[in-house]
Amino acid sequence: MKKILFAAFLLLAPLAASAQKFGHFNAQEIMEAMPETATMRTELQALAKQYEDEQKRMQDELQKKSEDYQKVQADLLPNIRERREQELNELYQRFQQSMQDNQQAFQKAQMEKLQAIQDKVMTAVKKVGEEGGYVYLMDTSSGAVPFINQKLSTDVAPEIKKALGI
Repeated sequence: MKKILFAAFLLLAPLAASAQKFGHFNAQEIMEAMPETATMRTELQALAKQYEDEQKRMQDELQKKSEDYQKVQADLLPNIRERREQELNELYQRFQQSMQDNQQAFQKAQMEKLQAIQDKVMTAVKKVGEEGGYVYLMDTSSGAVPFINQKLSTDVAPEIKKALGI
């Protein structure tokens, strides 16, 4: 009896395995096709330009004050010279801190915008996976997937794009 059940299991196992659905997609390709990605790039370019203009303004101010100081340095009293040097040093430190703050703010904005797009893609992937009855949906864009048999796996990128309205 056990042998008959085992034999029946062996005969039915390939049928059960073939009923499982596997899919793959390229998240990078999908994200590139999204209008949100173009919007993100435009917004980040504007933000970078804003930070660049601010840094240029501060750099110009620092350079002008430094040149002005260099012209009158020899004629200043020691205590006034010391105070002006301290002011220049503080201005330089503010310039350095501003550069660092702007870089961090830019990176944060970039990460937040990218995360929002990635979340939207993952929501669509989950929807397609659940509605399509897939066991696995693998992202091939990372290159970490060693092999996908194109005959046994379905490319679900068109379905994901449709779910995203692309």
